Amino acid sequence: MATVVPPPSKRQKTEAANRAREQQDIEVIPSDAGTLRLQFYDETTGLPIGDGPVLVPVADATPKNLELLLNALQGHDKSEYIPYRFTLPVPQKKGAEAITTAFPANIWKTLISPGLISTEEVQNISAAPQAVFRVRAVSRCASTIPGHGEAILATQFSPRSSSRMVSGSGDNTARVWDCDTGTPVHTLKGHNGWVLAVAWSPDDTRIATGSMDNTVRVWDPKTGKQLGNAMKGHTKWVTSLAWEPYHIQKLGEPRLASASKDATVRVWATNQQTIQLVLSGHKTSVTCVKWGGTGFIYTGSQDKTIKIWNASDGTLAHTLNAHAHWVNHLALSTDFVLRTAFHDHTGQIPDFEEGRIAKAKERFLKSATIQGEVVEKLVSASDDFTMYLWEPSKGTKPVQRMLGHQKQVNHVTFSPDGLLIASSGFDNHTKIWNARDGKFINTLRGHVGPVYQCAFSPDSRLLVTSSKDTTLKVWDMRTHKLAEDLPGHKDEVFAVDWSPDGQKVGSGGKDKAIRIWRH
Repeated sequence: MATVVPPPSKRQKTEAANRAREQQDIEVIPSDAGTLRLQFYDETTGLPIGDGPVLVPVADATPKNLELLLNALQGHDKSEYIPYRFTLPVPQKKGAEAITTAFPANIWKTLISPGLISTEEVQNISAAPQAVFRVRAVSRCASTIPGHGEAILATQFSPRSSSRMVSGSGDNTARVWDCDTGTPVHTLKGHNGWVLAVAWSPDDTRIATGSMDNTVRVWDPKTGKQLGNAMKGHTKWVTSLAWEPYHIQKLGEPRLASASKDATVRVWATNQQTIQLVLSGHKTSVTCVKWGGTGFIYTGSQDKTIKIWNASDGTLAHTLNAHAHWVNHLALSTDFVLRTAFHDHTGQIPDFEEGRIAKAKERFLKSATIQGEVVEKLVSASDDFTMYLWEPSKGTKPVQRMLGHQKQVNHVTFSPDGLLIASSGFDNHTKIWNARDGKFINTLRGHVGPVYQCAFSPDSRLLVTSSKDTTLKVWDMRTHKLAEDLPGHKDEVFAVDWSPDGQKVGSGGKDKAIRIWRH
């Protein structure tokens, strides 16, 4: 016979009644709470918005109302309405550094009545414009696709849509997956060493793979066939790949940069599979290469330096010295637009080549222009536990030294809107930084093993991290709290990517299976 639950005791009944009574008392903001004096600042430029502080009654100071107010201040009509994210510095203790926190829904209860901020002083509020579209947090594993015979080392989605993804693995192959049906499309066979790097060209027509067999190969994602011959030249394995941005390519002649453990970077003409330039100057292995939208190639190396090269003739422009140990990874503030070129969230693609180049250039300039000048920021992560933020166009001194990680920093990335930096390290933490000045914002704690990679959603409101503890975690960038925990992998997760249209997250790791996550 099933056990019958005993009836509630008198104490349980009174507790339930009290709880019900408490829930009915909604927090009332007193009518004499006064007004707040708010001065808005633009997060991207740091400049004040409007002609001075605005007076807002405490009862009406909610993020939604501030958004309406700010749009009114800037004279936007209904069609130009932009959502904003608000943050303000809150002093914790006397003399301690103020911590940047999200503007709360009920400012009376959280900040004014505890005495953290006063209605007498002007509150400086940073407003960051948000993407007009919204990405929903991925919450379930839509498909687990076996196929690879060894660990998966790299994953990347196609820039056009989330239905295609490529992964490189230790079984010497790369594979193209159909993420809608959860099936393999092509196996890219040819390498005879681990495939360490995969890169999808910004116009969606080619995939490049770099391998332990010292070669780079280019493939057609539609047919799965190799285009031309293997590109031979490196004397040690290939660690990183970067395509030339679409808006500065010579028509129909895309170039590709590959970094290698042999301390060189080679720039290839992919149509002829020939070497155009060899960038030599690093002393040891080059760990990361990025091709910027202003005609520079950025490389980070285990010789502790970052070098900036002119992409036109391969001459060295700058060397950035600051790190005390290997440079593991680089990220550009324009990475997202360079990766997606003319593909945006509307899904409309111009019919002609000129239109596509114009759209790619327009998207790049919109993303990189701050106060009327094109600024491409660079952030470097290192084994010396620190990161540096650079503005190479302004000079070779770092903008900020970013301290806080307790162990090696493995991966850094900028948010697509260029306002945040996320860094993942071997200290099990992911840290969020302000991309304008490199100031620390918050730490995302939750993983119980080293965090290998992180990726922002295309609207910059969410971040996904992959870890040695076999899980993926999705974090909300407004509250810096865990939005979704995604267990499912059976071993460490080495690689993760969020598709540029925001629909899916793809991950791969030591358990040899690709997992596709969606809402």
